[in-house]
Amino acid sequence: MAIQTSNIANSNTSSTTHPDATSASASAKPAPTATEAMARNKAQVNTQIVQASLTVSISAGNESQQLVLRNVVDKLNELLDDGSGIPALQTASQQDNSPEGTAGRIVSLATGFYEAFAKKHPNADESETAAAFMETIRSGIEQGFKDARGILEGLSALQGDVASNVDKTYELVMKGLDEFMAKFQPKESTEAGAQAGTPTEAKAGVQSDSTKPAA
Repeated sequence: MAIQTSNIANSNTSSTTHPDATSASASAKPAPTATEAMARNKAQVNTQIVQASLTVSISAGNESQQLVLRNVVDKLNELLDDGSGIPALQTASQQDNSPEGTAGRIVSLATGFYEAFAKKHPNADESETAAAFMETIRSGIEQGFKDARGILEGLSALQGDVASNVDKTYELVMKGLDEFMAKFQPKESTEAGAQAGTPTEAKAGVQSDSTKPAA
């Protein structure tokens, strides 16, 4: 009887400690951090892009431009859509996929965030607000292009016309951002630059008159 009691006691001890050990093991598993979750989501998005890209021909260049646009839009949404009511950027399914058309949409979509961005900084100087905004969207656009190039390289597609079109699109986007930023330059400096040639032209006119032969 003593042996049976001991066996029962050992059995009870084993049965009561096993669930606790399992519970402790489960509770010890750390939850994913925000950074890890973001990285996981980004990896899933990139995987979806790659899978979609593999179903079509990239050699014509159209799909590569869509890939660039999608990556840039995603990065801008990540940087600027902070839950404050700013609408997320969208892309059209039927569109001009030339470097000019793609660059124009990127510039238009990106700069379209400016009013909402400025409203969050009502007391800041306009030129300072514009500079901060431009820094933000430039970083997003550059990262978007970098991600797109990485995906195209992984598909061995970043070459020939595809590579040149991506590069041209990037150059046109940077040019468009510079033109947008020029709107916020002080009027005095703009007018001074426009009138810089006036004194020289006037002086040239006087010299021209002075060299005329006397009647």
